[in-house]
Amino acid sequence: MATNAATNAAGRKPETQLALVRRARKMNRILAETYPDAHCELDFRNPLELLVATILSAQCTDKRVNMVTPTLFAKYPTVEDYAAADREEMEEIIRSTGFFRAKTNSIIGMAQAVCDRYGGEVPAKLKDLVTLPGVGRKTANVVLGNAFGVPGLTVDTHFQRLVRRFGWTDETDPVKIEHVVAELLPKREWTIFSHRVIWHGRRICHARRPACGVCPLAALCPSYGTGPTGQAEAQKLVRSGPFS
Repeated sequence: MATNAATNAAGRKPETQLALVRRARKMNRILAETYPDAHCELDFRNPLELLVATILSAQCTDKRVNMVTPTLFAKYPTVEDYAAADREEMEEIIRSTGFFRAKTNSIIGMAQAVCDRYGGEVPAKLKDLVTLPGVGRKTANVVLGNAFGVPGLTVDTHFQRLVRRFGWTDETDPVKIEHVVAELLPKREWTIFSHRVIWHGRRICHARRPACGVCPLAALCPSYGTGPTGQAEAQKLVRSGPFS
């Protein structure tokens, strides 16, 4: 297991694995109480729509994706429609999400692969999903956890930042982070924990100035004090969704 960077940096004795597991699970329980409504903030009705929306969410906010997908989903209701899509028409619809040419390539390529290799049905296994154009482990775990009910950890930038701040790991590679966190929490919690930590990263534990003074995890977080600890100042940093 990776060393506990936060506690080591402070010159304290590293936690045992058992102590880290206990602390991690307590933090998860607090996040569950803080964000009882945590969920995937991308709008979708089926696995295909979630897969497309997640591809679009790269380097883009969920709010922006949700503004684009109603038109996209209406124009391309089936995977065959995406596979046969006119590239310029799709680019125009998704232009505001950024990197629209690359995303168009990924969506059309993904759809063609689903048609050719999986009979037109989005596969429900990680090993199959990650073979599709534009689909890495993060995207695959989003789809598995939220469309198929298969537990998975969504290691996005919020997730990576927060678990390092929590002192759970000092790894920087997303796959290694995923494996470390998987050892700390029950498998059944993986998907919902991902939502909770992403919500916390968007609302309180910001990259530059986390709102430490109002953070429900303050007593368990070795990075407490990274942001303002005064309640009044910290409260001004708290954000609410949807996120633009």
